[in-house]
Amino acid sequence: MSPFPFEIMFEKMDLLERLDISILWGHYEISVLRFHLTSFPPGKVIDFHNHAEFEFHFIPRGKGTVILGDQQYPLSEGMLYLTGPGVMHRQEADAEESMEELCLHIHIAEKQRDDADPWEVAEAEECVEKLRRLPLIPAQDYHRAMKCFLEAYEACDGKLAGYYTSIKHLVISILLKVTRAYDTGGMGAEAPVRDMLTYRYQYAVQYMEANYSAAVTLENVAEKLNISPRQLQRIFKQVDPDQPFSRILEEIRLKAVCSKLEASSLSIEHIAESEGFTNATYLHSVFRKRLGMTPAAYRKARKIHEQ
Repeated sequence: MSPFPFEIMFEKMDLLERLDISILWGHYEISVLRFHLTSFPPGKVIDFHNHAEFEFHFIPRGKGTVILGDQQYPLSEGMLYLTGPGVMHRQEADAEESMEELCLHIHIAEKQRDDADPWEVAEAEECVEKLRRLPLIPAQDYHRAMKCFLEAYEACDGKLAGYYTSIKHLVISILLKVTRAYDTGGMGAEAPVRDMLTYRYQYAVQYMEANYSAAVTLENVAEKLNISPRQLQRIFKQVDPDQPFSRILEEIRLKAVCSKLEASSLSIEHIAESEGFTNATYLHSVFRKRLGMTPAAYRKARKIHEQ
């Protein structure tokens, strides 16, 4: 028999419940009330009851039955079900076999926020509405929401970096995975899509700014974006026909040279090579063409201006 992966959660059964977990998600505030693993010995009965909050039930091991409303359903390893506020339910472990249950109780309240991400608002709204309408029937944990319990426990027990933030994300993940278990059609709210022209252009310029002192070429920047050099050329032309790749790279390097000329007494030859120019002669040519003076004249003018 393979080891029970959730066994460690019996060592500190209230570990996660000791945390005061409140999560802002879209226009909701989600408060975690219970978050634990429990065990029903063979034949154990939890008589009819209901809660004022949402209760997520997962069966990581064993079998039994649950009555939801007036209908009885068999439970076995790998199943889940949700009982919303006011839903009467009765649980019973098998007469000869114990049943473990992972439980998450949450209270969901509306919380209007001006700073909420509109895409997050849409996804949270859709998820919560689906949770409120889920059928009173067990389902398979197709998306492995149960693993979120163990991951949350291990993060908390080990005090891993950022464990509180991780646990909040895992709670949201449980909610989403439960809705997916019942919803084969997926979520209707679509995530934001990038403007790929702008994104690729900005990424290319940022890469050039970070690596201008090295041998930056159209080919290696295109490779970083996983596109062809010709595609990258077209992108620069579409954004600004007067600012091709070579011109922008030259401007980035020229700006860096000017900063070095102002802030240091390094030789012009040294500055030219350190900032990506082939040599001082080429830098002189670019300087005269773009600024109408030599690098030495620029340095002298800036020092006079600062006095």
